[in-house]
Amino acid sequence: MLSLRAPLLLALVALAAAAAAPAWGLPSLLPAAGSYGEPGWGWTLLFGLAGGLGLFLFGMDMLSGSLQRSAGRRLRAVLGTLTRNRVLGLAAGAFVTVLVQSSSATTVLLVSFVQAGLISFAQSLGVILGADIGTTVTAQLIAFRLTHYALLLIALGFGLRALAKRPGLRHAGEVMLGAGLLFYGMHVMAQAMAPLREHPAFPIVLRGLEHPVAGILVGTLLTALIHSSAAFLGLLIVLAQQGLISLEAGIPLIFGANIGTCVTAVTASLRAGRAAKRVALAHTLFKVLGVLLVIAWIPAFADLVRGISPSAAPGATGAELAGVLPRQIANAHSVFNVGLALVFLPFTGLCARALLRLLPDKPELLPERLRARHLEPSVLGTPVLALSLAKVEILGLGQLVKRMTEEIIDPLCGERPEVLDTLDEEEHRVDALDEQITAYLLEIGRRNLSPEQTEEVYLMLHVSKLFELSSDVIYRELRPLARHKLEAGLAFSPAGAEQVRDYHLRVVKQISRAIEAFREGSLSQAERMTRKQAKYVALEESYRRAHFERVRGEVVDAVASSEIHIAVMDALRKLNSHSTDIARAMLARYRAGEGPAASAPLPPPERA
Repeated sequence: MLSLRAPLLLALVALAAAAAAPAWGLPSLLPAAGSYGEPGWGWTLLFGLAGGLGLFLFGMDMLSGSLQRSAGRRLRAVLGTLTRNRVLGLAAGAFVTVLVQSSSATTVLLVSFVQAGLISFAQSLGVILGADIGTTVTAQLIAFRLTHYALLLIALGFGLRALAKRPGLRHAGEVMLGAGLLFYGMHVMAQAMAPLREHPAFPIVLRGLEHPVAGILVGTLLTALIHSSAAFLGLLIVLAQQGLISLEAGIPLIFGANIGTCVTAVTASLRAGRAAKRVALAHTLFKVLGVLLVIAWIPAFADLVRGISPSAAPGATGAELAGVLPRQIANAHSVFNVGLALVFLPFTGLCARALLRLLPDKPELLPERLRARHLEPSVLGTPVLALSLAKVEILGLGQLVKRMTEEIIDPLCGERPEVLDTLDEEEHRVDALDEQITAYLLEIGRRNLSPEQTEEVYLMLHVSKLFELSSDVIYRELRPLARHKLEAGLAFSPAGAEQVRDYHLRVVKQISRAIEAFREGSLSQAERMTRKQAKYVALEESYRRAHFERVRGEVVDAVASSEIHIAVMDALRKLNSHSTDIARAMLARYRAGEGPAASAPLPPPERA
């Protein structure tokens, strides 16, 4: 993450210039509650809205990013466990979205699950509806009058972020700092818009927005423009806090915000696969159909919201309405999205079939067997999720290399020669996956990453390349040796064959440990692998000596196959070394509490 020093310095300079503006004969640019018609009130409104919205969006981005970095590793587990049932999927979507304050973070994970076949498209629709419910929590929090605590949150958050050593505390500081900036941005916008209460034309504009079509269009366009429904709803709540908008005028704008939030997802899906396009289209259709169902009943909908919200006395105006309208606006947003879930959840299967017909799968240029299943381009803007998907793909690559290693031993020992033909296809798949993983990780590396994420990208590149090098050892060394041995009719001596199989089994176990250590981030497993490596080096040396003694003793099979025997042991040693290098790479990054940012650069893997 970029240092805050430069932005903070720029902010201080801007504030100083704004404060000094009156001394230079210019109107003050610092937003403060004033009256319509005062000198410079238009500039105050313009800069207050722009600056306040900027603070709000920056705080929202920091809040969401910090929550994703701290909880992102657990998102897949929650979604993967709870999406088997549509009701549990709804709950999982809401829970995860509340946790990370980003419905897009939830939906991009869904895309990867659907592409990998872990859940069906119909199951993903329940999670989408739950994610929409989860986003309403943000509006509920904004509706509370927490602006008085904004500066305290900023001070505490910045202090934790700057001084804390533990990543967990730094993330907590970023969450507090983001929340403080968000609420302070709302305060700035509220102060800037206060003079509008006295503007003679403003009530006319608001009455125009009470027309459903006009309100929906304005809400859709503004939300699409700022790429944040939370920011637009925050602006509505600020208007409500100033008593500048009625519930009837706010509801069409809320509907528009719900449609406008789909525009970003639809735009991102245009560059992604069919699964992403279907998810974005489903999200959009849910919102549009929901609005069409309610648009003719806005007065009744407003009465329903008032019935479950704090209400002012009949005929109340001004401060009384301003005290209850923010909560009513937030509740209207919640009621709409909960209602969507209740209406559409029973029909997710039908909706999925219709969308699959509308957007069927199309042939890909890269054959299915060679294509990575989890590397979703639309998630690249959220590095914590993109790294999670890359890790899953690398684990699949490791399992493929493990299977190749397990299969090669039989033809080496004169059995199942047909295995050699399958290795050709598996090697092509490993190369294709490594190429796609590398390109994906390099694309992640071009984003604005924290030091920890940068180190994680480098570690994943290293691990993927080590798995690819292991497959090269199998395909380029062990496979030709096995074919030559079979064609020449050679055989290992019984003792030699037993020792080759024993050492091969230990190599397979070491690869399994490497996969498990990488999956769990287990330093204990990585340290165990380095200890095992020392034992395996000694064991290999003892087996070499035993083979040399058999050759000296003129054991016929040992003499005839000696060259192949030695080459096979050399290749197995390389496989063992590549697997152990994964453990060494992990220890270089994490050991002794240094943390990812302080770890030394990893050595480049050597080719076999």
